[in-house]
Amino acid sequence: MKCVHVAVGVIVNSEGEVCIARRPEGKHLAGLWEFPGGKVEPDENVFNALQRELNEELAITINAAEPLIKIDFHYPEKSVCLDVHIVQDFSGVAHGREGQEVRWVKKDALEEYQFPEANVAILDAVLNRDGL
Repeated sequence: MKCVHVAVGVIVNSEGEVCIARRPEGKHLAGLWEFPGGKVEPDENVFNALQRELNEELAITINAAEPLIKIDFHYPEKSVCLDVHIVQDFSGVAHGREGQEVRWVKKDALEEYQFPEANVAILDAVLNRDGL
């Protein structure tokens, strides 16, 4: 099964809150919360994909991102390769450009939300990282 390469942003604001978005109806794993991002196109690098996707989804412009973790995860219906970055240097006000619900959540409250299985390793990395 081909792995879908996805650029993912753990976006952290100046208050230390993390941006999460609810997956919209009609998409794989609809209704669950996720860290925003999207597919890396064949002709772009991960940072450029992250810039494009976060602008398309949230109307923010990222200036820098730091690698956090890479995850290969296999669902019965698809495989994903998540290339996860921390984004603290951005401009704009995040809102759901595609109609999705967006929330800013304190790091220690992230476990109260239901995420896709592939995101469990991201949650662990975020919760165990100092400085967020």
